Formats: sequence, structure tokens, C-alpha cells
Amino acid sequence: MKCRSLPVAAASMATAALLLTACGSGDDKSGDKDKIAGTGQTAESTKESADPSAVPAENKPDGVDVSLPSGMNLVFDWDKPKDKNEAAAMDDAANFLRAIYRGVAKRTTKDAAVTTYSTGEGRHYAEVQINEWIKGGWTAEGTRRHYDFTTRSAPNGKSVEVAFCADTGKFYGKEVKTGKVLKTRPSLKDFGYYKIVMVKVPTSESLWQTSEVFVETSAEKCR
Repeated sequence: MKCRSLPVAAASMATAALLLTACGSGDDKSGDKDKIAGTGQTAESTKESADPSAVPAENKPDGVDVSLPSGMNLVFDWDKPKDKNEAAAMDDAANFLRAIYRGVAKRTTKDAAVTTYSTGEGRHYAEVQINEWIKGGWTAEGTRRHYDFTTRSAPNGKSVEVAFCADTGKFYGKEVKTGKVLKTRPSLKDFGYYKIVMVKVPTSESLWQTSEVFVETSAEKCR
């Protein structure tokens, strides 16, 4: 496994920098369009247009609360793919991201949303993210936007790669003790390109879990 620290939202030297750590079984090879990251499986590609969405927790068949506090907004500007498995995997990739920031807000890596929507290296990734925010004494405020998604299924139907851009230009760290929002100047560092490998839970008809996460920071393609 290779891990690398990636700056996501840098505050001033007097405050701190928020970090993301991208962990996977290897480097993200964005140029290999025929393989799902981390799986070695070839895939078919699907791309859809955009529409903002936020899935209410009460409408989730998994029965897991993925709600976030007011002021912390994750926006997903995407439509569901036509393929049933890819649509379910994409929904739960979004829930995985909600779970991370729910953990940040709750100050714990043990929230049911985290354990439900992640496994293996995906679980490790989520725990690292949450713990970095906790150690820094930060929560989050603002809007984090996700867009330009693609989904690719492995031939065996057991994994789906969900790739997308993220814009964190209006998503800030906030000091828990003081309530001070650590706003930053707009820059290329606000944009990231993600590949999340989702695996189907064998005992469930609709639940998918994040098993690996690959991140390209300062992603010009997302600007």
C-alpha cells in the first residue's frame, strides 16, 4: 500500500493546513482508461449529465443516518447511471463522503455511517481523514461540490470505479473551540480528482462499500 499526504485546504501558518491522505495499492494511473483503479479489471465506461442532489437519510434502504449538520453541505451534481449496480455504487460513494464529514462533525471514526460504507483500505482512508480533522481541532463549514462523474464496472460485476471532480473552494475548516472559519484564497489546490473503488457487499442487494481511494490534487482537469 502507498500513502501520500495531500494538502486540501491550507490555512495561514498561524492556523494550520487540513490534510487528506490518499491510500491505495498503487499510484493512480489516470491514463489507463481500460482498468478500474486498484482492481486490474477492464471496464465499460458510463457518463451522465449533472443535477444537484442530497439523499435524505430516511430514504436510504440501508437505514443508516448520513445527515450532516447545518452549514456543512456536500453537493453532488450528477445523475444516476442507467446501470443498476453502477447507480447503487455511485449512491454509496456519495454516502461514503458524507460518512467522513459526519465523522468529522461527530468527532469520531466509529460512526455507523463510516463502518457501513467503507471496508479495508477505504475504511483506513476514512479514519485517517477524520482523525486529521480531530487532531487539528477543526470541523468543516461551507459547500463541497462533486461533479463530472464517470462509472466503470468490472466484468465480474463485483466492483465499480466511481470517478469525479471535487471543488472545495467554498468548503473551509472551522476551529471547534473558537468557531473561527479558516477561509482561504481560491487556487488550483481547491480542485481534486477522485477515483473510488466500490465493492458490493455479498449479503446485501444494494449496499456497496468503498475499498480504495485514489486522489489527484490540484487537478487542472477539474477547474
